[in-house]
Amino acid sequence: MCGFGGYFGSIRDAEALLARMITAIAHRGPDEQGKFVVPDAGLGHARLSVIGIGDGQQPMSDVSGNLTIAFNGEIFNYLELREGLIAKGRRFRTSSDTEVILHLFDEMGEDCLSLLNGDFALAIWDNRRRRMVLARDRMGVRPLFYTNKDGVLYFASEIKALLKVPGISAEIDPIALDQIFTLWAPIAPRTAFRNIYELEPASVMIVTPGQVTGKRYWQLDYPHRDAPSKLTNEDDAAEELQALLSDAVMLRMRADVPVGSYLSGGLDSSLVSVLAAGMTPLQLQTFSVTFDSAEHDESAFQTEMASALGARHRTVACQAGDIAGVFPEVIRFAERPIIRTAPAPLYQLSGLVRQAGLKVVLTGEGADEVFAGYDIFREARVRRFCGRQPASRMRPNLFRRLYPYLPGLQQQSVEYLAAFFGAGNTALDDPLFSHRPRFKTTAAAKIFFSGDLRATLKGYDAAEELVSRLPEAFPRWHPLHQAQYLESRFLLPGYILSSQGDRMAMAHGIEGRFPYLDHRLVEFAAGLPPDMKLKGLVEKHILRKAAKHLLPSAIGERTKQPYRAPEARSFVGAGELDYVSDLLSEASIAAGGLFNAKAVANLHEKCRTQPASGFRDNAAFVGILSTQLWQKNFTGQEAGAARAA
Repeated sequence: MCGFGGYFGSIRDAEALLARMITAIAHRGPDEQGKFVVPDAGLGHARLSVIGIGDGQQPMSDVSGNLTIAFNGEIFNYLELREGLIAKGRRFRTSSDTEVILHLFDEMGEDCLSLLNGDFALAIWDNRRRRMVLARDRMGVRPLFYTNKDGVLYFASEIKALLKVPGISAEIDPIALDQIFTLWAPIAPRTAFRNIYELEPASVMIVTPGQVTGKRYWQLDYPHRDAPSKLTNEDDAAEELQALLSDAVMLRMRADVPVGSYLSGGLDSSLVSVLAAGMTPLQLQTFSVTFDSAEHDESAFQTEMASALGARHRTVACQAGDIAGVFPEVIRFAERPIIRTAPAPLYQLSGLVRQAGLKVVLTGEGADEVFAGYDIFREARVRRFCGRQPASRMRPNLFRRLYPYLPGLQQQSVEYLAAFFGAGNTALDDPLFSHRPRFKTTAAAKIFFSGDLRATLKGYDAAEELVSRLPEAFPRWHPLHQAQYLESRFLLPGYILSSQGDRMAMAHGIEGRFPYLDHRLVEFAAGLPPDMKLKGLVEKHILRKAAKHLLPSAIGERTKQPYRAPEARSFVGAGELDYVSDLLSEASIAAGGLFNAKAVANLHEKCRTQPASGFRDNAAFVGILSTQLWQKNFTGQEAGAARAA
């Protein structure tokens, strides 16, 4: 895992610029740095050495010097690809996966991307054709950002490197902020920064003098809802699933350094860990985060699973005040406002992995998107069930079954449940049916937007833009597959793999690997009948079946407890840190110009005086505070600027 940056066009002081860009993202690659400069193009690289430790330095050129690559990520099937290239007469100078990409690109151009099983972002300078080629992995695990300034294309693994380019400065994109306060993340290619963009997952961009072309080289797809399934036998499907997942884990165990595993105590990470434990000659090292609050803590299950694995297990305790303590760093590395605190404990967890001396960990992320594990999928099924008999007083009771970990919900009336979840209020053919309640609840936090921001947005609707980005085949998919697409195509790369994933891990130079996002497994799961994934209200049914004989029953049969972290209450109370009260002061809010200062002051006081607050208030509090931190970090706005004026 690494970080890189570069440019295409004519600039001055190229070496110095590349040095500044790479220094800004040195945390991604603390082992070594390199630069490559030719007329009108340059690449810089910060390396985290995991494969080909002694000979995988970058930027790397082929023997002819015509192709040069800067690469962030891993190609997990590089050994198989290498063998095929050697059989064709290709000769290798290194043992790295990077050189495999160069040979493949020399043979196939950008068509070679379809052969890569990996998590990657890359830039290839093609000197013969005078073009720069940028590409990103299928699911969007690794980031790549770009912008144009005075006719020059600049690109980098993180935006903070682009801000080192003279004349490029940070300015909030109000549309992106509206998207974050509705959808949890900007819709790529938009980012939180005005005029700075993100290359979309599964995309390639080809830049030549005066022209930029792009295309997607892979699409997430599902069968027609009426098409007969190719796999109807659950036993056969579970067997194939286990074989695919085992191979995905095996490929992701490839490294010239030890590989550890995150262990949440749930089905997904436990299954990955048990497979990994059987593939390493060493004692598997596992890592977990624990909480003081019982509603968030899963330590009992983590301990049980670690004991069953015989793992060397380490934990980091996320205690009262810890989230507030690290939150400024979380926003600096996330490079965007966020409405949840969940990235903060993962920032702590990756720090624990670094302290243990590891560079690589496996994670269970992606299983919920691929195998329909989230509550939102079950909730949508119940809402459709209620929508067919909107007057029923029995059907809304099913909502209680969905959220046993939310005790307050169990006490609510049937009328409240039906109203809260929007049972019967959304047209069954609405393309966003599954997600309307989430978007509506999150968007309620926009009540704190300032009048000026509202005027700028002019009634913009983030959800409707999302609808405009849906593929032509979307209406023909089963409702569960539509919901899965929304999670996998937008929230997964936009938030889960970014703010909670790559950015928190790479802040400490840790590479996360995601077996459930192996594209072969994703394609296999997409073709399964919906009821194999969500059987009644049992989530990830087929994955549970595949794991049945591999995990303790207490783990394999657990109802999913989604990963959450304490939110507004993490920042307020007797130990409230100075930066919180400073950034949320009326003067600071007014200086930022994005939120209503009086309303934010009332929200702050409410969170201080009341022990519990609803989703809207939590999302608003975290979103406003993170936006204020973003502005202070990237635009230089200081808290209390209005008072000093």
